[in-house]
Amino acid sequence: MTTTTLPTQQSATAAPYARAFREALVAGLMAFACFALLIGLKTDQNIRNELVLVQRWGLLAIVIAITMVGRFCFVAYLLPFMARQKTVDAATGLLPTSAASHFFQLPYFIASLVIAGVLFAASGSLDGMLGAHVAGYVRFLRALAIIYALASVLYYFRTFIHAHFSALGISVLALYPVVIVLALAILSGSMAAGFQGSLKWVDNFGIQILIYVMLAWGLNIVVGLAGLLDLGYVAFYAVGAYAYALLGSQYGLSFWILLPAAGIMAAFWGVILGFPVLRLRGDYLAIVTLAFGEIIRMVLINWREVTNGSAGISGIPKVSFFGLMSFNVSDPNYISKVLGIAQSGAYYKIFLYYLILLLCLLTAFVTIRLRAMPVGRAWEALREDEIACRSLGINTTTTKLTAFATGAMFGGFAGAFFAARQGFVSPESFIFLESAIILAIVVLGGMGSLVGIAIAAVVMIGGTEILRELDFLKVVFGPDFTPELYRMLLFGLAMVIVMVWKPRGFVGSREPTAFLKERKAVSASFTKEGHG
Repeated sequence: MTTTTLPTQQSATAAPYARAFREALVAGLMAFACFALLIGLKTDQNIRNELVLVQRWGLLAIVIAITMVGRFCFVAYLLPFMARQKTVDAATGLLPTSAASHFFQLPYFIASLVIAGVLFAASGSLDGMLGAHVAGYVRFLRALAIIYALASVLYYFRTFIHAHFSALGISVLALYPVVIVLALAILSGSMAAGFQGSLKWVDNFGIQILIYVMLAWGLNIVVGLAGLLDLGYVAFYAVGAYAYALLGSQYGLSFWILLPAAGIMAAFWGVILGFPVLRLRGDYLAIVTLAFGEIIRMVLINWREVTNGSAGISGIPKVSFFGLMSFNVSDPNYISKVLGIAQSGAYYKIFLYYLILLLCLLTAFVTIRLRAMPVGRAWEALREDEIACRSLGINTTTTKLTAFATGAMFGGFAGAFFAARQGFVSPESFIFLESAIILAIVVLGGMGSLVGIAIAAVVMIGGTEILRELDFLKVVFGPDFTPELYRMLLFGLAMVIVMVWKPRGFVGSREPTAFLKERKAVSASFTKEGHG
């Protein structure tokens, strides 16, 4: 008698490995984004005492490979094994009687701190009292105590997260759109311009893309979730930029104080915009928001006493290293002087890279959390049908105002970062074309989809930057060929092809925030036009 394996059994067997492969790929991309500049590049000095950057891509590849293999084994083998041993609950991640709860107990944690503290206090006299050989074992014991204490802290933190923020683990998945953006940015830069040019591409390509990712994710709250067509989103971008530029240059306030201040100011103007348009929908709402964006730009041009008009504001202070060190060479607490390393402008670019990465992750995290909350579901109800939303007892006034304020806040954050990165702002940076580009990114990516919007930002912003380098076409068309004349033509043609191929955006399906019995993705064919 022969036995056959049922299709359900085969899919159940293959599912853990498919999930493990996906998570291993995501872990590898995250490792690449986080360690590309920390491990892949190393500062050194040559024989002329000049700062040079040494490539260590092989070491980076080893770290990424170890990360991917470790994540695959953890998901494919360790998690099922622990589930079979009943030490970890699949729903909560922890059980009161798990093996970890017996191992990480408060008395053990306190004892590890005491042991580490005593051995640290006596570290200078260990060799004299115990001898060099025995003192080595004692220091090893001290290292174990420190490791146990850190592991206990992580365990208690994990317990707290699972007890109070059960959706945090899902929210962390918002990392991988940004990781994909950064990976493609750095990889393209390294391949196209070599090592020295890679930092230029990180600045002009990677950071630029992430700024638009953050702006598009902020506009996605207004357009993609709440369904309010906003053509003046660049106004909040300008408010954040000028708030930091004026307060930072005239009053010398720190970036870390002005960053939340810029977000609050932009949110305030979002509420100011929201009040007049409470009764407007569709094309009328688009016209009013377009006018609002132009009003802000004209104010910036004509209020010369404050904004310096079309000349803009220069001399904007740089971002400090969390208020501890400066990136200005003339300052006494310059990072190279404090750390005793060679001077280089690369440090500031690397710091801005990780700063905008954290701001993007904050935007994604808040968006995912808000979608699961009542206000997020009210936004989606408002988007689908405002009349039905009112009949359910939802206050559409506060719902619209919270959408405008939240989206504007992230635009203000991005504006403050833009001003700090450029060191100069002018009204020419906040024209209507910027609003159109941000809205196009949201529509191309798929309204409501963080992943699709990140991909669209790579295609639009990254594609525009790549198309600037069309000198290789001179080999085909002759030395008199001017790439700039055809760059926007090719870009527009590519956008038309994308919209014909994927009319609802790159990601035409999404998972609802509320579902019955089991989680199911909603296909584009079952969603409203433009809301895939």
